[in-house]
Amino acid sequence: MLSNLLLLSSSRYRTTGFLVDARPAIYDFLSDVPGEVVFIPYANAAQDYDDYEARVVAALASPSLKIRYIHHACDPVAVIENAQAIAVGGGNTFALLARMQQAKIMEPIRQAVNSEKPYVGWSAGSNLACPTICTTNDMPICQPENFDALGLIPFQINPHFVSGQIDGQNGESREHRLTEFLAFQPKKKVLALPEGTALIKQGGALTLKGQADGTLFSEQEQQAIIRGEDLSWMLANAQSI
Repeated sequence: MLSNLLLLSSSRYRTTGFLVDARPAIYDFLSDVPGEVVFIPYANAAQDYDDYEARVVAALASPSLKIRYIHHACDPVAVIENAQAIAVGGGNTFALLARMQQAKIMEPIRQAVNSEKPYVGWSAGSNLACPTICTTNDMPICQPENFDALGLIPFQINPHFVSGQIDGQNGESREHRLTEFLAFQPKKKVLALPEGTALIKQGGALTLKGQADGTLFSEQEQQAIIRGEDLSWMLANAQSI
């Protein structure tokens, strides 16, 4: 696949504002886009789409970046087909997938990105790039047609990853939750992305950048994924990942 992806763990890092930490990477990644970037706010389950639009406008305002918001479109499929890049925001991954399935834009997005149109996602938008949404942290507040996502990468992502048990909290750690997933999906692998990190795919090249290293979970082991290292081996054989 020659797709170009920017998959961010989160829209915020620590106490920074919305997309403040991510903004330089987004600007750089989309710097060569000749036309409109279509933004999809469908993960915004608790607020309306116009509110999300206003936050993105405030965060990414730039004369060189033209963003069209898909919730204003009469024909979402045509908007995707005419887009020069696609951005998908965070929120609830189940709501995002269900609404995209209803709008019938899953396959048009897949075709567009596999034709080298850039894709930016954060949080739920990064989950959507995976084979399924099954490693999201979100509650299933609605029922999508199925859990199949875009499959733009051959492994799962777990965004907002926090390692270890929280003091005084008796629920399962994130490591335990991912171990449970792998017990039922032993052939899968899951890349855990701490906040402040981004996975960047450009053609056949794959790297992790940002504030921390990642962890690749498999049934057999947990492997450190180091920032800046060549990770193209993770793309080499989709069946093994």
